[in-house]
Amino acid sequence: MTATVDNKRTAGFKTRWAAMPKQVRWAAIAALIVLLYILPNKWFYEYLGFPLGSDYFAFYTTRSDFAGVLFDTAVFVLLAVGLNVVVGFAGLLDLGYFGFYALGAYTVALLTSPESRFGTNWPWLAAVPLAVMVAMVSGVILGGPTLRLRGDYLAIVTLGFAEMIRLYAARNEGILQGQRGIPAIPHPPGSGSDGKPLFGVVDARPYYWLMLTLILIVLVLIRNLANSRVGRAWVAIREDEDAAEIMGVPTFKYKLWAFAIGAAVAGLTGAVFAGKQTFINSDQFVLESSILVLAAVILGGAGNIKGAIVGGALTWYLPEWLRGVGDLLGVEFDAAEYRILVFGLVVIVMMIFRPQGLVPNRRRAAEFADRRKEAVPQETVPNE
Repeated sequence: MTATVDNKRTAGFKTRWAAMPKQVRWAAIAALIVLLYILPNKWFYEYLGFPLGSDYFAFYTTRSDFAGVLFDTAVFVLLAVGLNVVVGFAGLLDLGYFGFYALGAYTVALLTSPESRFGTNWPWLAAVPLAVMVAMVSGVILGGPTLRLRGDYLAIVTLGFAEMIRLYAARNEGILQGQRGIPAIPHPPGSGSDGKPLFGVVDARPYYWLMLTLILIVLVLIRNLANSRVGRAWVAIREDEDAAEIMGVPTFKYKLWAFAIGAAVAGLTGAVFAGKQTFINSDQFVLESSILVLAAVILGGAGNIKGAIVGGALTWYLPEWLRGVGDLLGVEFDAAEYRILVFGLVVIVMMIFRPQGLVPNRRRAAEFADRRKEAVPQETVPNE
């Protein structure tokens, strides 16, 4: 009953949104984008809260740099959007998504760092397209022989790929320099009005603005793909791959496209992450993070771009925000230490009461509603 009410409310909101004049919708979207761009400025976010007794209930992080948290959240959102192409649109279970993220980061590090064994010293901006290409080609190479597998078998293969990348990076003392990692990765180019470098170590706001811009670009591209023939082919494959193949859909080609596009988005995210951190090693690409991104997609609503954004943002931002709850309550409590435990409980509860996610895809929400009706025992009419 609760899910039915939520679906009706969602449908009502979408109907009202579609009924608005086009100019009003564009104005609302523009206002939201402007809000996101000014969000990391202290003169703005310090008013995001309300007095609570003698304390102040803040919606921004109080124990962590807010701009830095926003950048990390944007990284997670972009990863969730990329993985949503693979898991949500095409229905492929990928547990090794962080492997492509690591490839993008290591490619930038090897090509740009003066401490790299390559000694190429490329500019950061020149290395980013190659990092995206390396991740995309790796997705094609991995997907070529493995995308004929399905379900758990494909998940195991992708899991092995990500662990292979991480372990090789940890134990290779040559090119990847093992646990010592690769330092001195240059920042993105650009300078402020005062002539000082725009991207540095102290201020994380430029990195957040850069990542937000990339998210908007990627969202436009993926949305256009989802509404095209490619997106319809992905939906057909996700719903019933055998039926789609019988109807003439080249399922392997479109699955490979989804894999390559998702890998390219992860590679792009890793390239920006490396420029922000200026140092990378294998400890930054653990299996736990891959599973967390997958859980974010499912939590938000697989197959829905807005759901991937919501799931990615909540998965990363909420634990960081909860660090300051102890200050509000007057106790020493760091909720981020229990992040995986709490997130696991939330996912379990979500799968029981709202398996379609917070912002579900309409088709998937209808499927779950039909299954719920089928699960309800039908009353039998007694024979007269």
